[in-house]
Amino acid sequence: MSVASSVRRLTATTAIAAAAVGAVALPAGAADQHWGHQRHTAVYISHVQADAPGMDDRSSRSLNREWVDVTNSTRRAVNLSGWTLSDADGRTYTFRHVWLAGRATVRVHTGYGRDTRTDLFQARRHEVWDNNRDTAILRNDRGRLVDAVSWGRDHRRDGDNRHHDGDHRGGHRH
Repeated sequence: MSVASSVRRLTATTAIAAAAVGAVALPAGAADQHWGHQRHTAVYISHVQADAPGMDDRSSRSLNREWVDVTNSTRRAVNLSGWTLSDADGRTYTFRHVWLAGRATVRVHTGYGRDTRTDLFQARRHEVWDNNRDTAILRNDRGRLVDAVSWGRDHRRDGDNRHHDGDHRGGHRH
């Protein structure tokens, strides 16, 4: 057997192995949920509290009871710097200098506060999330959709209306 044919066989074997690994690894990166069957990317929206308990009086306390949890399901920390979290109307929060530890969650509050490893604050004076219907959209630093969760009357799937009175533990994934 010549060197050239050995190289061709080795190249073909490597290509087949790479394709097999890629085919097996592909579903792990898919971000899709249908009620009862859920797959996540490494980072995803794990919980939304759109309707703050009590009166919506625009106080810091009230605004900070409105939040979105972003979870990292991997063992490795993920750099969220430059990532964005926005609503259906385009109101956008940009993560600055944030590393999300492995198997950790950070809560993004609407109002004012001091950022910590577990809590971030958008420093807004008005509510962001619509109590009745909205979509929380998470994009990476390249603007690519990472996850989106919708809730409310206009977001139906298979004829099912899953409105959870402001406690949106997933909603409908896109």
